[in-house]
Amino acid sequence: MYSYITGKVAGKTAGSIVVENSGIGYEIGVSGNTLFDVGMGEIVKIYTYLYVREDEMSLYGFSREEEKKLFLRLIDISGIGPKLAMQVLSGYDLKTLTVAIASADLKTLCKIKGLGKKTAELIVLNLRESAADDIASAESEGDVMFDGDISDAVFALESLGISKTEAVRAASEAQKVVSGVENIIAYCLKQLGN
Repeated sequence: MYSYITGKVAGKTAGSIVVENSGIGYEIGVSGNTLFDVGMGEIVKIYTYLYVREDEMSLYGFSREEEKKLFLRLIDISGIGPKLAMQVLSGYDLKTLTVAIASADLKTLCKIKGLGKKTAELIVLNLRESAADDIASAESEGDVMFDGDISDAVFALESLGISKTEAVRAASEAQKVVSGVENIIAYCLKQLGN
């Protein structure tokens, strides 16, 4: 119903902001990332999602469209509602969260308050491919999500016929152990060969 709201930030609390537009103050639930991005008195553009149930109407907002896109993907997963989705988004910056999902890094995801192992596994199962696609499109648009070594290694692994998701996961894991493009590729091939 609402795509975005532009206005002045008139209030901030731990999980929400108030955006004033044409004399109306819209209370909008936000993640920690969006809360950090906006300042009191600033004119902001907040991308919004109106959540409606028979007993509740809540407005959720995001400082970036990418964050809204991930939120919508999260709430499409059975068992994940808007409040848990906002907790997930508040757990890490968007880059770290996307990489953790694409590389199936359950250890990182389980560090998010309120997110158990089963729910983290459910998120990875449902969003791994789309997260890997987001990383690839960010790379192609020049928005570097990985350092050059991992990016080059993922490209090389993909050219060898390894799926993008598997290449992202393998390269992310390899970088924890070795450095340099050649070493990352060699480590990945060894691990994927087992």
